[in-house]
Amino acid sequence: MAMPARRYAFGRADEATHPDSMRATLSELLSTFIFVFAGEGSVLAIDKLYPDTGLGSSRLIVIALAHAFSFFAAVASSLNVSGGHINPAVTFGSLVGGRISVVRAIYYWVAQLFGSVLASLLLRLATDGLRPRGFSVAAGVGNLNALVMEIVMTFGLMYTVYATAVDPRRGSLSTIAPLAIAFILGANTLVGGPFEGASMNPARAFGPALVGWRWRNHWIYWLGPFVGAALAGLIYEYGIIQHETVPRPTTHQPLAPEDY
Repeated sequence: MAMPARRYAFGRADEATHPDSMRATLSELLSTFIFVFAGEGSVLAIDKLYPDTGLGSSRLIVIALAHAFSFFAAVASSLNVSGGHINPAVTFGSLVGGRISVVRAIYYWVAQLFGSVLASLLLRLATDGLRPRGFSVAAGVGNLNALVMEIVMTFGLMYTVYATAVDPRRGSLSTIAPLAIAFILGANTLVGGPFEGASMNPARAFGPALVGWRWRNHWIYWLGPFVGAALAGLIYEYGIIQHETVPRPTTHQPLAPEDY
Protein backbone atom coordinates (compact mmCIF):
# COMPACT_ATOMS: atom_id res chain seq x y z
CA MET A 1 0.00 0.00 0.00
CA ALA A 2 1.39 3.37 -0.95
CA MET A 3 1.99 5.57 2.08
CA PRO A 4 1.97 9.36 2.20
CA ALA A 5 5.35 10.97 1.64
CA ARG A 6 4.98 13.01 4.79
CA ARG A 7 3.05 11.57 7.70
CA TYR A 8 4.21 13.38 10.84
CA ALA A 9 5.09 16.99 11.51
CA PHE A 10 6.38 18.98 14.44
CA GLY A 11 4.51 22.03 13.25
CA ARG A 12 5.46 25.14 11.33
CA ALA A 13 7.19 28.01 13.09
CA ASP A 14 4.15 30.26 12.80
CA GLU A 15 1.71 27.67 14.11
CA ALA A 16 2.38 28.51 17.76
CA THR A 17 0.97 32.02 17.30
CA HIS A 18 -1.43 31.46 14.42
CA PRO A 19 -5.01 32.62 15.14
CA ASP A 20 -6.37 29.20 14.14
CA SER A 21 -4.20 27.56 16.79
CA MET A 22 -5.40 30.01 19.42
CA ARG A 23 -9.05 29.47 18.51
CA ALA A 24 -8.67 25.69 18.52
CA THR A 25 -6.85 25.75 21.86
CA LEU A 26 -9.51 27.96 23.45
CA SER A 27 -12.20 25.69 22.07
CA GLU A 28 -10.56 22.63 23.66
CA LEU A 29 -10.25 24.44 27.00
CA LEU A 30 -13.88 25.54 27.11
CA SER A 31 -15.31 22.25 25.86
CA THR A 32 -13.26 20.26 28.37
CA PHE A 33 -14.47 22.62 31.07
CA ILE A 34 -18.09 21.98 30.06
CA PHE A 35 -17.62 18.21 30.08
CA VAL A 36 -15.75 17.94 33.40
CA PHE A 37 -18.05 20.37 35.20
CA ALA A 38 -21.13 18.38 34.20
CA GLY A 39 -19.53 14.94 34.57
CA GLU A 40 -17.91 15.45 37.96
CA GLY A 41 -20.82 17.62 39.03
CA SER A 42 -23.25 14.76 38.41
CA VAL A 43 -21.23 12.57 40.79
CA LEU A 44 -21.27 15.20 43.53
CA ALA A 45 -24.97 15.93 42.95
CA ILE A 46 -26.13 12.35 43.32
CA ASP A 47 -24.00 11.96 46.46
CA LYS A 48 -25.63 15.12 47.81
CA LEU A 49 -29.16 13.92 47.03
CA TYR A 50 -28.70 10.39 48.36
CA PRO A 51 -25.84 10.43 50.88
CA ASP A 52 -26.90 7.28 52.72
CA THR A 53 -27.95 5.04 49.84
CA GLY A 54 -25.76 3.47 47.21
CA LEU A 55 -28.59 3.38 44.66
CA GLY A 56 -26.61 0.74 42.79
CA SER A 57 -27.47 0.55 39.12
CA SER A 58 -29.64 3.68 39.20
CA ARG A 59 -26.69 5.79 40.31
CA LEU A 60 -24.50 4.30 37.59
CA ILE A 61 -27.09 5.01 34.88
CA VAL A 62 -27.52 8.62 35.97
CA ILE A 63 -23.76 9.23 35.92
CA ALA A 64 -23.34 7.49 32.56
CA LEU A 65 -26.10 9.60 31.02
CA ALA A 66 -24.66 12.83 32.45
CA HIS A 67 -21.27 12.01 30.96
CA ALA A 68 -22.72 11.01 27.59
CA PHE A 69 -24.94 14.10 27.32
CA SER A 70 -22.20 16.54 28.33
CA PHE A 71 -19.62 14.87 26.08
CA PHE A 72 -22.01 15.07 23.14
CA ALA A 73 -22.42 18.81 23.73
CA ALA A 74 -18.67 19.34 24.21
CA VAL A 75 -17.68 17.46 21.06
CA ALA A 76 -20.41 19.01 18.93
CA SER A 77 -19.49 22.54 20.00
CA SER A 78 -15.80 22.13 19.16
CA LEU A 79 -15.69 19.61 16.31
CA ASN A 80 -15.42 22.16 13.53
CA VAL A 81 -12.95 24.35 15.43
CA SER A 82 -10.46 21.98 17.07
CA GLY A 83 -11.57 18.54 15.96
CA GLY A 84 -13.49 17.97 19.20
CA HIS A 85 -10.84 16.03 21.10
CA ILE A 86 -11.77 17.02 24.70
CA ASN A 87 -9.34 14.32 25.82
CA PRO A 88 -5.52 14.13 25.94
CA ALA A 89 -5.72 10.47 24.93
CA VAL A 90 -7.69 11.30 21.78
CA THR A 91 -5.12 13.98 20.98
CA PHE A 92 -2.36 11.41 21.48
CA GLY A 93 -4.12 8.90 19.25
CA SER A 94 -4.42 11.58 16.56
CA LEU A 95 -0.74 12.40 17.01
CA VAL A 96 0.52 8.83 16.57
CA GLY A 97 -1.79 8.51 13.56
CA GLY A 98 -0.18 11.57 11.98
CA ARG A 99 -3.38 13.61 12.08
CA ILE A 100 -2.13 16.47 14.24
CA SER A 101 1.22 18.20 14.70
CA VAL A 102 3.30 18.03 17.87
CA VAL A 103 2.85 21.76 18.51
CA ARG A 104 -0.93 21.53 18.21
CA ALA A 105 -0.99 18.45 20.45
CA ILE A 106 0.95 20.23 23.20
CA TYR A 107 -1.43 23.19 23.01
CA TYR A 108 -4.41 20.87 23.28
CA TRP A 109 -2.98 18.99 26.27
CA VAL A 110 -2.35 22.20 28.20
CA ALA A 111 -5.83 23.49 27.38
CA GLN A 112 -7.57 20.23 28.29
CA LEU A 113 -5.83 19.94 31.64
CA PHE A 114 -6.41 23.59 32.49
CA GLY A 115 -10.08 23.31 31.55
CA SER A 116 -10.46 20.29 33.82
CA VAL A 117 -8.75 21.98 36.76
CA LEU A 118 -10.83 25.13 36.30
CA ALA A 119 -14.06 23.10 36.22
CA SER A 120 -13.06 21.23 39.38
CA LEU A 121 -12.15 24.42 41.21
CA LEU A 122 -15.44 26.08 40.32
CA LEU A 123 -17.34 22.95 41.31
CA ARG A 124 -15.72 23.02 44.74
CA LEU A 125 -16.60 26.70 45.08
CA ALA A 126 -20.18 26.28 43.82
CA THR A 127 -20.87 23.29 46.08
CA ASP A 128 -19.62 25.04 49.21
CA GLY A 129 -16.43 23.03 49.47
CA LEU A 130 -17.44 19.54 48.38
CA ARG A 131 -14.32 17.59 47.53
CA PRO A 132 -14.28 16.24 43.96
CA ARG A 133 -14.44 12.46 43.82
CA GLY A 134 -12.50 11.72 40.67
CA PHE A 135 -11.76 8.05 39.98
CA SER A 136 -10.61 5.11 42.06
CA VAL A 137 -10.16 1.38 41.67
CA ALA A 138 -12.95 -0.56 43.38
CA ALA A 139 -12.23 -2.94 46.22
CA GLY A 140 -11.31 -6.38 44.94
CA VAL A 141 -10.19 -5.05 41.54
CA GLY A 142 -6.46 -5.25 40.83
CA ASN A 143 -4.42 -2.48 39.27
CA LEU A 144 -3.74 -4.62 36.20
CA ASN A 145 -7.45 -5.34 35.81
CA ALA A 146 -8.22 -1.63 35.97
CA LEU A 147 -5.43 -0.82 33.50
CA VAL A 148 -6.70 -3.35 30.96
CA MET A 149 -10.24 -1.98 31.37
CA GLU A 150 -9.04 1.57 30.64
CA ILE A 151 -7.03 0.40 27.62
CA VAL A 152 -9.95 -1.49 26.08
CA MET A 153 -12.54 1.22 26.73
CA THR A 154 -10.34 4.01 25.38
CA PHE A 155 -9.53 1.86 22.35
CA GLY A 156 -13.25 1.70 21.61
CA LEU A 157 -13.63 5.44 22.14
CA MET A 158 -10.71 6.33 19.87
CA TYR A 159 -11.78 3.85 17.22
CA THR A 160 -15.20 5.48 17.11
CA VAL A 161 -13.62 8.94 16.87
CA TYR A 162 -11.51 7.79 13.92
CA ALA A 163 -14.41 6.09 12.14
CA THR A 164 -16.88 8.95 12.47
CA ALA A 165 -14.79 12.14 12.68
CA VAL A 166 -11.42 11.43 11.05
CA ASP A 167 -11.75 8.84 8.29
CA PRO A 168 -11.93 10.78 4.98
CA ARG A 169 -14.43 8.21 3.64
CA ARG A 170 -16.92 8.81 6.47
CA GLY A 171 -19.18 10.94 4.24
CA SER A 172 -22.46 11.92 5.89
CA LEU A 173 -21.53 9.84 8.92
CA SER A 174 -19.61 12.88 10.22
CA THR A 175 -22.91 14.57 11.04
CA ILE A 176 -23.59 12.04 13.79
CA ALA A 177 -19.98 11.84 15.02
CA PRO A 178 -20.67 13.64 18.33
CA LEU A 179 -23.64 11.35 18.98
CA ALA A 180 -21.71 8.16 18.19
CA ILE A 181 -18.78 9.25 20.36
CA ALA A 182 -21.11 10.15 23.23
CA PHE A 183 -22.85 6.77 22.93
CA ILE A 184 -19.63 4.78 23.25
CA LEU A 185 -18.55 6.95 26.19
CA GLY A 186 -21.83 6.34 27.99
CA ALA A 187 -21.81 2.62 27.22
CA ASN A 188 -18.24 2.25 28.46
CA THR A 189 -19.14 4.12 31.64
CA LEU A 190 -21.80 1.49 32.31
CA VAL A 191 -19.18 -1.22 31.80
CA GLY A 192 -16.20 0.19 33.68
CA GLY A 193 -17.90 2.37 36.27
CA PRO A 194 -18.34 -0.31 38.94
CA PHE A 195 -14.74 -1.52 38.55
CA GLU A 196 -12.56 1.58 38.27
CA GLY A 197 -14.79 4.53 37.41
CA ALA A 198 -14.37 4.46 33.62
CA SER A 199 -12.32 7.56 32.94
CA MET A 200 -10.97 7.02 29.37
CA ASN A 201 -9.72 10.60 29.68
CA PRO A 202 -6.63 11.78 31.60
CA ALA A 203 -7.99 15.34 31.77
CA ARG A 204 -11.28 14.13 33.25
CA ALA A 205 -9.25 12.33 35.93
CA PHE A 206 -6.61 15.01 36.54
CA GLY A 207 -8.70 18.05 37.51
CA PRO A 208 -10.73 16.30 40.25
CA ALA A 209 -7.62 14.47 41.47
CA LEU A 210 -5.72 17.75 41.86
CA VAL A 211 -8.51 19.77 43.45
CA GLY A 212 -9.74 16.88 45.60
CA TRP A 213 -6.17 15.69 46.22
CA ARG A 214 -6.92 12.06 45.46
CA TRP A 215 -3.93 10.46 43.74
CA ARG A 216 -4.32 6.78 44.58
CA ASN A 217 -3.70 4.70 41.42
CA HIS A 218 -3.88 7.89 39.36
CA TRP A 219 -1.29 6.58 36.91
CA ILE A 220 -3.83 4.05 35.61
CA TYR A 221 -5.99 6.88 34.27
CA TRP A 222 -3.08 8.18 32.20
CA LEU A 223 -1.34 5.05 31.00
CA GLY A 224 -4.48 3.10 30.11
CA PRO A 225 -6.13 5.80 27.95
CA PHE A 226 -2.88 6.70 26.19
CA VAL A 227 -2.13 3.08 25.30
CA GLY A 228 -5.69 2.38 24.16
CA ALA A 229 -5.92 5.53 22.04
CA ALA A 230 -2.49 4.95 20.47
CA LEU A 231 -3.41 1.39 19.49
CA ALA A 232 -6.70 2.50 17.95
CA GLY A 233 -5.05 5.37 16.09
CA LEU A 234 -2.33 3.17 14.63
CA ILE A 235 -4.66 0.31 13.69
CA TYR A 236 -7.26 2.52 12.04
CA GLU A 237 -4.73 4.80 10.34
CA TYR A 238 -2.55 2.08 8.87
CA GLY A 239 -4.90 -0.89 8.78
CA ILE A 240 -8.21 0.55 7.59
CA ILE A 241 -7.74 3.91 5.87
CA GLN A 242 -6.67 3.55 2.24
CA HIS A 243 -3.83 6.04 2.12
CA GLU A 244 -3.39 6.09 -1.60
CA THR A 245 -6.92 7.49 -2.01
CA VAL A 246 -7.02 9.85 0.98
CA PRO A 247 -8.02 13.38 -0.11
CA ARG A 248 -6.71 16.43 1.66
CA PRO A 249 -8.96 17.37 4.59
CA THR A 250 -11.00 20.53 4.30
CA THR A 251 -10.00 23.61 6.26
CA HIS A 252 -12.61 23.07 9.00
CA GLN A 253 -11.02 19.76 10.02
CA PRO A 254 -7.70 20.75 11.69
CA LEU A 255 -6.30 17.26 11.94
CA ALA A 256 -3.62 16.82 9.27
CA PRO A 257 -0.20 18.33 10.08
CA GLU A 258 0.49 19.14 6.43
CA ASP A 259 -2.39 21.64 6.55
CA TYR A 260 -0.83 23.76 9.28
